Amino acid sequence: MNLHTYPTHTLMDITARPPTVFVKGEGSWLWDHNGKRYLDFVQGWAVNCLGHSPAAVADAISRQARKLITPSPAYYNAIAIELAAKLSTLSGLDRVFFTNCGAEANEGAIKLARKYGALHRGGAYAIVTFDGAFHGRTLATMSASGKQAFDVLFEPKVPGFPRAQLNDLASVERCIGPETVAIMLEPTQGEAGVLPATDQFLRDLRSLTKEHGLLLILDEIQTGIARTGKMFQYEHVGIKPDILTLGKGLGGGVPLAALLATEAASCFAHGDQGGTFNGNPLMCAAGLAVLGEVSQQGFLDSVMEKGEVLTASLAKLAHEHRLGEVRGRGLLQALALGKPVAAAVAAKAFEAGVLLNAPRPDALRFMPSLILTQGEIDHMVAILDQILGTMNAGG
Repeated sequence: MNLHTYPTHTLMDITARPPTVFVKGEGSWLWDHNGKRYLDFVQGWAVNCLGHSPAAVADAISRQARKLITPSPAYYNAIAIELAAKLSTLSGLDRVFFTNCGAEANEGAIKLARKYGALHRGGAYAIVTFDGAFHGRTLATMSASGKQAFDVLFEPKVPGFPRAQLNDLASVERCIGPETVAIMLEPTQGEAGVLPATDQFLRDLRSLTKEHGLLLILDEIQTGIARTGKMFQYEHVGIKPDILTLGKGLGGGVPLAALLATEAASCFAHGDQGGTFNGNPLMCAAGLAVLGEVSQQGFLDSVMEKGEVLTASLAKLAHEHRLGEVRGRGLLQALALGKPVAAAVAAKAFEAGVLLNAPRPDALRFMPSLILTQGEIDHMVAILDQILGTMNAGG
């Protein structure tokens, strides 16, 4: 089929896209309008935790669509109640509010923390965030983010987000004042190039927030739902947040995210928060299907094992091509290239039928399906090895 069959010019031009239209996906693979197949190590930015069009999710949506799509969030529905109960059990948190995307969940977390400050901390509103953070694209979540490109966009920003440095506790302490109500961070900064907070830093933050009576907000939109080999990354550390945000993998490809909180932090009054499509049974059915799959015995262990294979394979590439470090955990990893060629490498990989992400000029990010195979890892690594070798040979 000719590309001109698709009137792509009617879409707003908000990002550079290759002249390809994808029409089908299955597992770790995508097919374009010409029938070319691509191995996908992006998966919608860690969204498709079970790969493209997983049967469990497709079947759940199909069954639910015949029963009830949405009765409005003004009423209870059985599917949202069931999903909320499962998330509460898995996370150890008490209350759940469903949203349509991660930015909306983080917006809700910011509002919840500020409401908590108004009620319990004399009007405190400031939330300490971190350089390099990415929390979404609403005005408040952009203001909370530490992405340099956001600094000059859509001024004036929402105030109240002093920034600290990741893994630097002293910088966090300097940001805390009488107006502070919470500390908010990603356990691993995905958009910054997969930069993990150390386990000790996360433990220290939890201790610091308790010492000062602050809320700890963890943005696990990218790391949650088995991505790091635990259901949530904070489980590696042995802590629990006051507020948690989830998205991406929670829906397995559909728009579903969630804001979770302890009973003590759940202080919204009626009318403080809402949303037309929030908690609709169609999307919540997909979430239940995802949790059913990732909660199966041995699933998390398999993610850890595949993550170790990916780490070893990337480390071998780094050694052979004199690159930088391998970062990350489970199946969220990055390879530092040591020079600003990531976009060129990703473009050549695309031509060779492999989708890779370049979150920053000198790093590649790997966010494959959690059900990928050893052979698919080997295939990606072989293509990347060839590309790096050719580029090195050409100077």
